[in-house]
Amino acid sequence: MGDAIAKIAARRDFYELLIVSDYDESRARRTVDWIAAKHGEAVAARFATAQVDASDPEIVASVAREHGATHVMNAVEPKFVPAIFAGALAAGADYLDMAMSLSEPHPTDPYAETGVKLGDDQFAQADDWEKVGRLALVGMGVEPGLSDVFARYAADHLFSEIDELGTRDGANLVVRDEEGNEIFAPSFSIWTTIEECLNPPVVWEQERGWFTTPPFSEPEVFEFPEGIGPVECVNVEHEEVLLMPRWVDAKRVTFKYGLGDEFIGILKTLHLLGLDSTTPIRVRSANGPVEVAPRDVVAAALPDPATIGPRMTGKTCAGLWVTGTGTDGAPREVYLYHVSDNEWTMREYEAQCVVWQTALNPVVALELLATGAWSGRGVLGPEAFDAKPFLELMARAEADGGYGQQWGMEDRLAR
Repeated sequence: MGDAIAKIAARRDFYELLIVSDYDESRARRTVDWIAAKHGEAVAARFATAQVDASDPEIVASVAREHGATHVMNAVEPKFVPAIFAGALAAGADYLDMAMSLSEPHPTDPYAETGVKLGDDQFAQADDWEKVGRLALVGMGVEPGLSDVFARYAADHLFSEIDELGTRDGANLVVRDEEGNEIFAPSFSIWTTIEECLNPPVVWEQERGWFTTPPFSEPEVFEFPEGIGPVECVNVEHEEVLLMPRWVDAKRVTFKYGLGDEFIGILKTLHLLGLDSTTPIRVRSANGPVEVAPRDVVAAALPDPATIGPRMTGKTCAGLWVTGTGTDGAPREVYLYHVSDNEWTMREYEAQCVVWQTALNPVVALELLATGAWSGRGVLGPEAFDAKPFLELMARAEADGGYGQQWGMEDRLAR
């Protein structure tokens, strides 16, 4: 994710310096070397690299202070959110992430009641951020992120009353091995995917508030645009459901993801075998007993999502399905979306499309914050900001100072 963010930012000029940091600094240097080769040394001079241990708030803060960073962009797995969140605040910097602090299922009734919800730990610290006048913009990827921007746009410009805000994510991506055989290779972090898909999904309803269901519940076939077609989607735990109701009025909020039968079966098997656990277990090795988390073993055994782009074909679609009453008083149903084509993202950025699509949105948000088009303090989601500047900057042609990424809107009732 950090690699794709840096590559996208290399084409922009709203910042003085961008520090690419990693536990293995050679990875960060590889990104900056790519930027130098693609855009020249003058552009690469606006980048620096640093070694960082994202699990230690003091180290995160020290790296930010050393470089005088005004913003800390968290682009790693959500288990590191608490440390990076605390480190940014300690450094006096604003903070952005694409995934929020982790949830904990209800101890006795996990498939009906919420326990600790996604982002609860961050929202509990909102006063600390407000008191020092700093902003933590949480959930600013594509989903969550762009879908939340769409929710704000729909509420402000398309609907007088919203029945449901339903994030719907689907793709027709295929990954093949060197012999051309289709293989199982998740396009995003398997660690995060397991967390999202095997936790109880959360739904929000006006009358009930937040509640949970069993994993993979309420399957529906959703028609995705631009050639992707029908994909079966199921309920998955995701930040949009925890963010949207805080700022947008709706009767119901859901998130459904097109996983496919094979993927669901694999996730169920991992759970059955205990391989989704994050609790370390003792195993034998050539050097004696070691402790390792089963989920980390699964992640290590699968292809790195950052490396599968050359073997991937297809498109991914992220979007928001909105139903309710339009501004003219008539029933309305729209799908607001953005599609990313792997062939294009690989050709332009050498980044696979799911990663690139997610990385685009925090860069747009950073530019809006840098220019003052967006501003705020405390812990806020994308819905707290005016959607128009974001969507206009995103869609405007690169030659005119935008990002050249068109977003779509389909009026489904009219079809």
